[in-house]
Amino acid sequence: MGNGNQKTVVITGGSRGIGRSVALRFAEDRPRIIIAHYDPDEVEANKTLNELAQRGVIAESHKIDVSSFEPVASFFKGILLKYEKIDVLVNNAGITRDALLMRMTEDEWDTVIRVNLKSVFNCTHAVVRSMIKQRGGRICNIASVVGQIGNAGQANYAASKAGIMGFTKTIAREVAARGITVNAIAPGFIDTEMTSVLPEKVRGIFIGQIPLGKMGKPEDVAEAAYWLCSDAASYITGQIIHVNGGMYM
Repeated sequence: MGNGNQKTVVITGGSRGIGRSVALRFAEDRPRIIIAHYDPDEVEANKTLNELAQRGVIAESHKIDVSSFEPVASFFKGILLKYEKIDVLVNNAGITRDALLMRMTEDEWDTVIRVNLKSVFNCTHAVVRSMIKQRGGRICNIASVVGQIGNAGQANYAASKAGIMGFTKTIAREVAARGITVNAIAPGFIDTEMTSVLPEKVRGIFIGQIPLGKMGKPEDVAEAAYWLCSDAASYITGQIIHVNGGMYM
């Protein structure tokens, strides 16, 4: 068991992209960092762990299906048994299965809702009782600008991210009296693996909608997540922070 004053941070989807950047930003404070991922192998997760180790952070990586209630409950129970507390939860896991509604399959709808939205319920449900008991904690959910404005071909993704926004505001009201803040970040067009597969023409269309005229970086989102989970944001809860270069105002 480590230093009782050392924070314990759990990040889902933490092996790559925004999740990795969030982990590296938190690493500056030398917390315990536990990342959850569902990659087919450990390559990306190990890369993240190595980068954290270079920053003097001892971290853990666990492969887990965050859309499944019981495995998630068991995962968090193990963390609490080992470290006795969880100070920060960043719900970042997310996928896309894009298609126009008339072509979208039931499986494409269900899979995105489970991974993107149900996972936020699963993880928050698993951690909130301990945060209430310790009378403090920070929960940061990663939503999307698409949940606010919609996007053709992403009915499933937009619905999942809009759901995260409503969930965030509701849980913030439920736990505020116990010193727990719950906020969400709605990234815009961020340069990640998820967006790198888009054709250049499509990328150009998106960038044309951004007043700042460029894509965001994962580090932009990570900075907002770190701030929301810091003491500097202790009076902020139930908010959706848009990190989008002006794409939505």
